[in-house]
Amino acid sequence: MTATPLALGDIKVLDLSRVLAGPWATQILADFGADVLKIERPGAGDDTRAWGPPFVPDGSGAQGDAAYFFAANRSKRSLAVDFAKPEGASLVRRLAQHADILVENYKLGGLCKYGLDYVALHALNPRLVYCSITGFGQTGPHSERPGYDYIIQAMSGLMSVTGEADGEPMKVGVAVSDLFAGLYATCAILAALRHAQATGQGQHVDVALFDCQIAALANQAQNYLASGRAPSRLGNAHPNLTPYGPYQASDGHLIIAIGNDGQFRALANALGAPDLLEDARFLDNRTRLANRAALDARLNSATAAQTRAFWQERLNAAGVPAGPIQSVAQALEDGQILARGLVVETQRQDGARARVIRHPVQLSETPARTPSAPPRLGEHSGEALTDWLSLSPEHIAALTQSGVISI
Repeated sequence: MTATPLALGDIKVLDLSRVLAGPWATQILADFGADVLKIERPGAGDDTRAWGPPFVPDGSGAQGDAAYFFAANRSKRSLAVDFAKPEGASLVRRLAQHADILVENYKLGGLCKYGLDYVALHALNPRLVYCSITGFGQTGPHSERPGYDYIIQAMSGLMSVTGEADGEPMKVGVAVSDLFAGLYATCAILAALRHAQATGQGQHVDVALFDCQIAALANQAQNYLASGRAPSRLGNAHPNLTPYGPYQASDGHLIIAIGNDGQFRALANALGAPDLLEDARFLDNRTRLANRAALDARLNSATAAQTRAFWQERLNAAGVPAGPIQSVAQALEDGQILARGLVVETQRQDGARARVIRHPVQLSETPARTPSAPPRLGEHSGEALTDWLSLSPEHIAALTQSGVISI
C-alpha cells in the first residue's frame, strides 16, 4: 500500500522560536510533513515546558512537560544546543545551510551576536526563507519593545471591544494575538517558499503581532475607518447584526445567530411569533439594530419557555443557525469532534501517553500527518545531527561531553 504523500515532506525547518506564535506556525508546517527541528536551550528548553500545572506525566509517571507545551509542538524533533557557545552557534549555522525555512522570535537584533541573523544566514544559504516573529516588527518606533499577547490585545484595541458595555476591558480567553500571528506567518512562509523554489531566492519574512492583530480586527477596524467612530464594548452583542447572541432557555443559554432577513423569518416562525415579521421595528437588519433591546426582550420571553434541546431541534429543522454554549470539556467530547477525529492519542518513546489535537483542516490528496507526541527536550539531538549533517557518533559524543548539546 502506497503511503499518502505529505505536502511538505521534503521541507526542512529550523525552529528557533519559543512560547506560542512561532511554535504555532512551525507546528502547522510539521502537520503537513515538514521536518521541523526545534532548537532549544539545554537544561530548560522552551519556556512553556514549565508553564503548568497541568503537566503531562512522563513515562515513569513523574511530572513531565506542561500541557501548554503540548499544545504547540506536536510532530517536531528537539535538538538541545547551546548556541551561546561558539561551537553551538557554528552548529546552528551549519544546520541553516541545509534548511528551507528558519523561524525565530528573538528580540530585534538578538541573534546578530551569534551570527544567526537574516543577513548572516542569507549569505550562507540564499534560498533560505527566514521568518522573524516579534511584537512590533523589524521597523517603527516600537520595534525594540518586547511584545506579549496580552500587551498586543490591549494596544490593538481588541480589549476595548471585548467585555460588558459597563465593565472593564477584557482579554480573550485564548492568546489570539499569538495565534493570529502564527497563522499569518505560516501563510507568508509558504508564499515565500514557493518563490524560493521557483527562483532560488529566499527572503526575510517580518511578522509583527501588533500588525497581525490590527488586521484581525476585521469588521471592527473597518467600521471605524468607514464611520470615524471607534467601536465599543457590547458584551455578547454583535456590532453589525441582531439577533446575534445568547438567549435564555429554561435550562441555560442558546446562541442564535441571524445573518439575513430570510433567517429572521424562519426564526420568528420557529418561535411561534409570526407577529415579529409585521412589526415595523424589525423589518430588516437596520431597524432591528436600532431596536435591539426591544427585540431581545421579545425573543428571550419566547425562548425561556422551553429547554435548549427543544429549541436546538426546532431551530435546526427551520434552518436557523443556533447552538448551545458548551464548556471546553463538552466541546472536546462533542459527537461532531469525535466523528472528525480531531483528538488523537500520542505516545513518546519513554512510554508517556497524551491526547492532543490534530491539524483541523482536511485535504483530500495530501492530508496532514497523524501527529506524533511533542518531543522531550533534546530527544532527537543525536538523530537530527546525523540526518541533517551526517555527524559521526564520535563527533556527537564530543559535542555532548563539552556541553554544546544535550541528549
